[in-house]
Amino acid sequence: MESKYIIKSESELEAVIGMPMNVKEKIVPRLDELMKQFIRKSPLVFISTIDANGHLDVSPKGDPCGFVKIDEAGNLLIPDRPGNRLTLGFRNILRNGQIGLIFVVPNQRETLRVKGIATLNNDPAILASLQANNKPALLCTYVEVKECFMHCGKAMVRSKVWQPQSWDASTDSLGAKQLAPVLGGGTDEGSIQKTRDILEKAYTDELY
Repeated sequence: MESKYIIKSESELEAVIGMPMNVKEKIVPRLDELMKQFIRKSPLVFISTIDANGHLDVSPKGDPCGFVKIDEAGNLLIPDRPGNRLTLGFRNILRNGQIGLIFVVPNQRETLRVKGIATLNNDPAILASLQANNKPALLCTYVEVKECFMHCGKAMVRSKVWQPQSWDASTDSLGAKQLAPVLGGGTDEGSIQKTRDILEKAYTDELY
């Protein structure tokens, strides 16, 4: 990559992209009622945290619509369910509480972006209030909202993410192939099938 094409300043960036649109005024310090409604309709949120070296991690969290709760102060409670136990995001929060969220709602082209300060909480009463399938949450990520705005839907339109007719019809799991050396013991078809079976059991029996 030639260095002469590397963007190094905001003025160079704006010369390529253009000046910010008036929607920048929509960036607000707290959730309004429409944003809260959006969160209640969302079954999926992508969470960004920062590790000890300043590098970013992004992790998805998903559950039935409304699984992320909003308290009286307008802050967020995100439940955690059984997973791979790497806890990379949680370890990041312990070191650096800065957090970024993108909420997605099926068939909504816009997304909701939120920035805030996160802490981890295991109050039994809070975990019980975040239960799913009659099981309390394992942990709660509490997010003090600092900045939020609705993001335009061009990415969703371009990607055709809500148009099933545009989806790849293949059911072949690339994840199973990638995880086969670890979970299945090799890269042969038998190991891949073993990995598929392990993943399917986790998806069927170990969600909560």
